[in-house]
Amino acid sequence: MASSFFDEKSGIIPCNTEWGRWWQTVDEVHIEIKTPAIKSKDVKVNVTNSKISCDILGKLLFSGNLFRKVHADETVWTLEDNGTLLNIVLTKADYIKNEIVWEALMEDKSFKADPLTFHEMRKKMDLEKFQIEYPGMDFSRAQLQKSYDTIPGFNNSP
Repeated sequence: MASSFFDEKSGIIPCNTEWGRWWQTVDEVHIEIKTPAIKSKDVKVNVTNSKISCDILGKLLFSGNLFRKVHADETVWTLEDNGTLLNIVLTKADYIKNEIVWEALMEDKSFKADPLTFHEMRKKMDLEKFQIEYPGMDFSRAQLQKSYDTIPGFNNSP
């Protein structure tokens, strides 16, 4: 889809965690996990339409219900950077009809984006939607004048 090209030009809005980071596009959720140098046999990733678990070198990093449903059979994971980076890509099941922005990786709000990061994720995904709707135009550096809900805990006045 248009997502990867758009992300290359506009960058990503990551939510940092103790094991790495995650970010999202309109149609995917990306999870990057920093690891010691490992082999694929050291990794166990299980994904169903609503759950995920990740085990590296016999240690459970995370497990639980995902924030929203995904297409489990489309999940891809790769080891990169000489086995020091595990990249997991989940395809959102409801991106076309709901255009949901995940506020956390898990349903119980584990690995939740802070308010400012979530705000930036929403803006970026709106621009990505424009890019998908108008593929001949470049929205990667565009600035939205849209007014989003206020961010709790932040002074939102100009």
